[in-house]
Amino acid sequence: MRTDAELLRAARTDAHSFRELYDRHAQRVYGFHLRRTGDADAAHDLTAETFAQAWLVRRRFKDRAGGSAVPWLFGIARNVLLLSVRRRRLERSACERLALRERLDSEPATAVPDESWLEGLDEALADLPDGQRDAVFLRVAADLDYEAAATILGTSAPSVRIRVHRGLASLRNRLANGRETST
Repeated sequence: MRTDAELLRAARTDAHSFRELYDRHAQRVYGFHLRRTGDADAAHDLTAETFAQAWLVRRRFKDRAGGSAVPWLFGIARNVLLLSVRRRRLERSACERLALRERLDSEPATAVPDESWLEGLDEALADLPDGQRDAVFLRVAADLDYEAAATILGTSAPSVRIRVHRGLASLRNRLANGRETST
């Protein structure tokens, strides 16, 4: 079986290789979006957009996870979700400023992701040591089990558990302290 990195290299000239990558990871990416939006239709749309973006930037993939494209794909998924949230917020703001209340009221009901998980997250993640950040990303964002994350990181499952525990504790403390100082 080819690695994700091999599939992405082949996908530069062979769309079937990208399809194989899609088949391998689409359910995980869909689950990521579904957990954050709570809406199956929105999750499907965001998953499609994630893979569309991955297709467009497939030549920029750098194998930093031992052949796995999971961190790369979930980075794209996270950015797609952020853009969707921001786009929706901007659209609502513009409609309200222009007094287009009728348009807002007549729009079909859509799920709006809970944005509170975004506040300060980028900065807090950036401050984590690489090992903790990668372990947290693979376990939480990519929804991999400890064994799979350990394989990608080239370490043991107990080591990944420790990194995730420490990383999440650091994030929790950092985000809690940031909210206390901002209020």
